[in-house]
Amino acid sequence: MPDASLPSKARLVAIPRLAAGGRWRVEAMRSISEPMLLWFTKGQGRITIAGVTRGYTAHNAIFIPAGVMHGFEVGPQVFGTAVFFGRDSGLVLPSAPQHLRIRETSVQQELNVTLDMIGREMESTSPGHDRAAYHHLGLLGVWLERQVARVAADAPAPDATRRLVARYAALLEQEFRSGMGVGDFAGALGVTPTHLTRCCKQTCGRPASALLHDRVLFEARKLLTETDMPVGRIASSLGFTSPAYFTRSFQHMTGTSPSAFRRAP
Repeated sequence: MPDASLPSKARLVAIPRLAAGGRWRVEAMRSISEPMLLWFTKGQGRITIAGVTRGYTAHNAIFIPAGVMHGFEVGPQVFGTAVFFGRDSGLVLPSAPQHLRIRETSVQQELNVTLDMIGREMESTSPGHDRAAYHHLGLLGVWLERQVARVAADAPAPDATRRLVARYAALLEQEFRSGMGVGDFAGALGVTPTHLTRCCKQTCGRPASALLHDRVLFEARKLLTETDMPVGRIASSLGFTSPAYFTRSFQHMTGTSPSAFRRAP
């Protein structure tokens, strides 16, 4: 039985704040080590999850399990709340990504009230606030379960193209540091590079190579901004054959060198 206390890293964050350190932090392909729910209350954009791109608008609730590669646009008119559930919380949450379009006002209000209660308890100093926040997070899990059940009957089964791209995204997330190229990934998946690229273009409008480069670039930027790791070690950790090759690739994709990117405010 899980300890009924709020995991230390569970938190609510305003969606615009996620891009405070640069839009690349949310738009580039990456994964996080805890489940996340995005509740958009205003604005619109595109979100890519496991290699499939869809549009989102206000009153869309999007659940992303830990370790699933994703990225989404955050324009100046986008508002909402991101719920980070923390690692190993013991909460019952969906095992697969979910994109829920919440049209009923009463269901929207139910979610808004639940998020408000979670936020209040997280900020409270009253006795038992940690247990209260944990249980409200549990109610959020129940809300998700019920909404998923409501749409499950009408949801089409993923076709072969989406299944392949989902497998590619999962393998990419595991192996992006290895130096594998698209040909290597395609071989591991039992298809040709041309077929894999064609399928990626169908599901997200981008070739397989773009997803790979985007994931590696995000990690490079993250290591440059959040660690003191030397550029050479970063290059090696991401599978580049030499620091010079990493520098050329980084500069080609960003317009600046790794060292200049690290020094930028």
